[in-house]
Amino acid sequence: MSVIPDVPDARVGRPQVPAADQTLRILRHLAQRPAPIAATALARDLGIPRSTVYHLLATLEQHGFVVHLPQERRWGLGTTAFELAGGYARQEPLARLGRPVLAALADRLGESAHLAVMSGRDVLYIVEERAARRPALVTDVGVRLPAHLTATGRAMLAALPRAQVRALYPDAGAFTDRTSRGPARPSELRDVLRRVRQAGIAEEDGEVTPGFRSVAAAIHDHAGWPVAAVAVTWEGERETRPDAAVLEAAQLLRGRLGYDRR
Repeated sequence: MSVIPDVPDARVGRPQVPAADQTLRILRHLAQRPAPIAATALARDLGIPRSTVYHLLATLEQHGFVVHLPQERRWGLGTTAFELAGGYARQEPLARLGRPVLAALADRLGESAHLAVMSGRDVLYIVEERAARRPALVTDVGVRLPAHLTATGRAMLAALPRAQVRALYPDAGAFTDRTSRGPARPSELRDVLRRVRQAGIAEEDGEVTPGFRSVAAAIHDHAGWPVAAVAVTWEGERETRPDAAVLEAAQLLRGRLGYDRR
């Protein structure tokens, strides 16, 4: 259910419920960290006043979403957050809604289609619809691939705040390689993402698997956040690229997820 009012607001883009926005940002940040983090670091990374961070963490702790490690003076995710993840995995709403859209896309184009979400610096594939008589791909369900090398990852990275992209890819050490192609340092990734924003669609050519190309479009929520990306992959050359069909599928799934409703 949307919390966005029907009445236009002059403060477009600003959260309507700041405390809820800050709470969710804290949970998202904790989920992306490899280990528990200090409250002061949370405040610094998110730009939230320290007193507010402490109050929100205390409330989250009461409900089991976070746990405090007093000896380390750090905070991590609690068991309730784990239960949410388990509930999502059981219900698979995104995969359930996405599967028929991807199946129709694969049938329409005669090429394999897939749906992925961001997971740190990786993309995680949650739907794979292989077209008839097409070769198997590495993008099977449950597979993770480096986001900066994939079309799905680039589509979602291009929609993230630039500060978050810098945090994910601070230096050359954050970049992995598969085929000796693709961005290998932050400046190169910035160029790639700038082209994605200009074109409105992402692509990759042999950077995941030699000889295979992909195009992808992100699915954005009400706030413009990339919740997933739809992609099509093919081998060799095509007479026409499937950009329009991929964009149409992403928009269709966005509507089915309820992000077009106000």
